[in-house]
Amino acid sequence: MKLLSVEDARARMLEGARPLGAETVILAEALGRVLGADVVASRDQPPFAASAMDGWAVRAADGAGARRIVGESAAGRGWAGEMAPGETVRIFTGAAVPRGADAVVIQEEARRKGDIVIVPAAPALQFVRGAGRDFRAGEKLLERAMRLDPWRLALAAAAGRATLEVITRPRVAILSTGEEIAPPGSRPSEFQIFDSASTATAALVSTWGGAPALMTSVRDDAAAIARAASEAGSDILVTLGGASVGDHDLVKPALRSIGLDMRVESVAVRPGKPTWFGVLPDGRRVVGLPGNPASAMVCAELFLRPLLRALLGLDPALPLAPARAAAPIEGNGQREHWMRATLERAPDGGLWAVPFDDQDSSMVALFAQSDALLRRGAAAPAVEKGGLVEVLPLDRAR
Repeated sequence: MKLLSVEDARARMLEGARPLGAETVILAEALGRVLGADVVASRDQPPFAASAMDGWAVRAADGAGARRIVGESAAGRGWAGEMAPGETVRIFTGAAVPRGADAVVIQEEARRKGDIVIVPAAPALQFVRGAGRDFRAGEKLLERAMRLDPWRLALAAAAGRATLEVITRPRVAILSTGEEIAPPGSRPSEFQIFDSASTATAALVSTWGGAPALMTSVRDDAAAIARAASEAGSDILVTLGGASVGDHDLVKPALRSIGLDMRVESVAVRPGKPTWFGVLPDGRRVVGLPGNPASAMVCAELFLRPLLRALLGLDPALPLAPARAAAPIEGNGQREHWMRATLERAPDGGLWAVPFDDQDSSMVALFAQSDALLRRGAAAPAVEKGGLVEVLPLDRAR
């Protein structure tokens, strides 16, 4: 069994990974999706000169003095005439500035007497938002491959777009295996544990832009595993457990029986050495993750997330960040080690990483407290307190 480095294994998983196509969705369904086409403004915004304040639209050249009120301009209901010298129009925030006016005197700086407004000082050219101040017709507002957040959706709405073209979500079927797991909420036997890895994997897939589907877990039965894999309609099949070399690790031989082309047998990584990857005859990619939940989550971050990003047209590179070790870290062995850690922000803005003492791959509670994975390269030397390290920040709710 050949152990590949993390980088080589990830490169093999990413070979040929391209966006799956595009679909059109309404704005309300576009949050978190990836744009499949540029968004270009069809008109200026605002499409007219607009008032930034409540007050009086005036001609600055008229200077100080009295002006005759000839109309009113409100948001969505402008004044259609053209102001002549010595005239003014009552105006409200967001309303169109009448033709002939070039400034707004705020209401606190003017006095009204019946149909006359007194402007005590010569007005400055201010409080008018010019047409197209936000953006112009023909301007590219959003670029293809952008992830849509609330602010980008607001911009698309401001451009008048009711629908957007987005990259199709990769469908990810998640198949957990093993006699030792029981579904959450069920009554486990004396020798079973609750299945947390599949729940975590589905949540991660959803967070990363995929469309997860949890399959019914399968016991240690090669025929049942092969049948479930054959029936899984997806772009990616993720298997959990049964990935090592024991008598009950049947996933790889089961999938080989239906034509699996194995591309990655095992990875020189800790935790997660049994992680593997292959392609089925119909083109579906299969990512085999370890059964230990912490190992599964670590390797999902290292391999599944980049694969999903590639299929969404996003950069698959890991967003590593520099940090300083908050405590000494001993030298590493021959397998790349991704340690669960918390992060602390220093007064100067720098990050300090605090790895947990216990890095056992079965500990879910410890992972729930982690802010990042701290990377230790193969054969990396010991690091003193304050030494530089690399961390992969985790997407945590705050």
